[in-house]
Formats: sequence, C-alpha cells, structure tokens
Amino acid sequence: MKHTNAIVIGGGIGGLAAAAGFARRGVAVTLLEQAPQITEVGAGLQISPNGMAVLRALGLEPGLRRRGAVKGRAVVLHNEAGAQVARLDLTRLKKGQEYMFLHRADLVDVLAEAAKRANVTFELGAQVASIRPGETPTVQMVDGSTRRAGTLVAADGIHSVARPLLNGEDQAFFTGQVAWRAVVPNHCNHPDEAHVHMGDGRHLVSYPMRDGRLINLVAVEERDDWAEEGWHHPDDPANLRRAFDGFAGRVPEMLAAVTQVNLWGLHRHPVAQKWYAQNVAMLGDAAHPTLPFLAQGANMALEDAWVLTDAAIKGGNWMAGYQNRRMARVKKVIEAANSNAWRYHLKPGPMRGLAHLGLQLGSKLAPSRMIGAYDWLYGYDVTKDA
Repeated sequence: MKHTNAIVIGGGIGGLAAAAGFARRGVAVTLLEQAPQITEVGAGLQISPNGMAVLRALGLEPGLRRRGAVKGRAVVLHNEAGAQVARLDLTRLKKGQEYMFLHRADLVDVLAEAAKRANVTFELGAQVASIRPGETPTVQMVDGSTRRAGTLVAADGIHSVARPLLNGEDQAFFTGQVAWRAVVPNHCNHPDEAHVHMGDGRHLVSYPMRDGRLINLVAVEERDDWAEEGWHHPDDPANLRRAFDGFAGRVPEMLAAVTQVNLWGLHRHPVAQKWYAQNVAMLGDAAHPTLPFLAQGANMALEDAWVLTDAAIKGGNWMAGYQNRRMARVKKVIEAANSNAWRYHLKPGPMRGLAHLGLQLGSKLAPSRMIGAYDWLYGYDVTKDA
C-alpha cells in the first residue's frame, strides 16, 4: 500500500470493518462519524455464512456469541393462513458454515471494539461537507476544518458524499414498496428460525435475537403512495397491523406487541459504475445499495471491507483490483434480491398454487438440493478469494 494513513467516513458496519481491517495491517486510521456516538438501535440482522467468514477472520465471532447471537436452524416459508409452505434447512449447510441472527447494535459494538483495539482514532459528531480526491484526498468538514490522508474510504451509505462526485447524480426510483421494522419481546416462543409469512402483495419476516429474548420484524407491503427512503421515519403501529390484518400463525401476537415502528420507502439504486478515483474508494450502500429481500446488505458490506483492505496490501492499482473483485458478485446478489419480492407477494390463484407446491415438494423430497441452490451465495468465502 502506497499510503500509511487512511480516513474512513461512516461508522456503520462496512466503515467499522474497513477501519479495523486497515488498522490491523498497520495503517493509521481516522474514522469520521456524524452521530455523537457509535450506536445502532432497534434492528436485527441476518449474517449468512459468507458474512460470518469475514467476522471470523477478524476474530469477532466469540464477541457476537457473548452478546446472544442466535444460530439459525432454518428459513421457513408460510402462507398468510399460517400453513408451512417450505423449509430451507440451515443445518444442512456445509461443515463450518453458520447462519446467525443478531441485533445490529451488537455487531456495531463488536466491530467498534475491534477498531479501538487496533488503535483507530474516532471523531464523533464529525459532519462531512464535501471531499476532494487527489494524491492526498481532502475532507472538508461542516465546521470549516479539513482532514487529509493518503487513502479515503466512503462508507457513508446511500447519501454518500463520494457517490455523486464519482458517478454523477443517482437515478434511484421508488419501487412501490414500503417496509416496516420493529422489535418485540419473544413471548410467542419463536423458534431459532427465520419465518417468512407470504401474502397478496405483502410479506413479513420474523426471527429471534439476543439469546431468543427479542424478535426482529420486517414487514413489506406493495402500495402506490410514495414513501421516503431510510429506516428512521416513525410510523403508527396501527398502520402495520392494518396491512397484515387476516394473517394467522404467530403474526397477530407479534404485531400486537409492537409499540414503536419505523417505515422505509424502498428505492432501487443502480450499482455505481465507478467505485474509486484518485485514492478515494466507496463500499457498501455507497457503491451498491440493495433491497432487503435476500438479507445481504450487511454481508456485502463486510465482504467489501475485507476485499478493500486485502487489495490495498497487494499494492499496484489496488482500488481497481477491489472493484474488479467485487462488481460481478455484487450485481448477482442484487439481482437475486430484486427477484425475491414477487415470489413472496403472489396473488391467490393457479400461479401461486403451483409455485407453493414446487417449494413444498422441493423441501420434502430434496432438502439438500434446496440449500445447495444457495451455495453460490453462502459458500463463498471472500477471505480465501485470491
């Protein structure tokens, strides 16, 4: 790596993983986070084996287990009446692979602790106004001060300061779908599984976290009314309950327990054509936002962070090497996520009957083949990728 110091913008999962990764390789890292503290509240995550490979390589798995990460045993599909449609048996994953359910705040805490142990400098409440690429990239702060380093990493999400600079204005569009997110106590004895409750134009995902004490809920509905992007927009829990009125199984009990909920308008962004320029690189949602239908947003950010720091120590035109190693995989994951929504939202009728019958037969007659269909995703270990 040409430079010995770096600035990372953004204290989320990708930014913290990149900061820790660079620092572990001897780079002096400063992390700029606009919030007054490094924290995430009120959200769950599914970390699939490909993401766990990065966390293990960083030595963070024990810390997650101490915070109550739950080992997932299955992904189970139900119809709105509560009947099981199919079961993806996660115990059939390859040896050493694990699928975990955890609280986002716990992962952020573990990554932040790893970054601090590696001597990353944190600047909190640091609001970035703009950046200027170059031999020594410059960060202009809102307070008028500047920061400079040999390498600049923008891990600052969908509203990244780097993305429009490198690619022009984003051409995102509203997908006609909204998602609610909530956390409730696990009073319904939810098993260590992710449950997807599918209905006409909507679906709800639930899974346990923090040693099974809590349940994370993500509920998606198709609708015409535009909604703003971002998780931090409060909504009335009654709207969520109204959208899923008539769903059976555990759904009514879980929704009855919701006291606070946030609403997210789902917008589709193109994958950025250019992820780097003049010692500035983007990762995670800054480069390739993804819809939440394959639970891969955090996993892709972790993979990005590993490849970026690994490419840096290999030298040469390492930023181009980083993008080249990531582009095809990221596009494949995003396309798979985009195609999942319609499968969950089929209307009652012959098409849904045939689709559900195929899933039922597959999970009963060929369970290993069902899980094997995801080997391209879960079986990929970016820490061993040359």
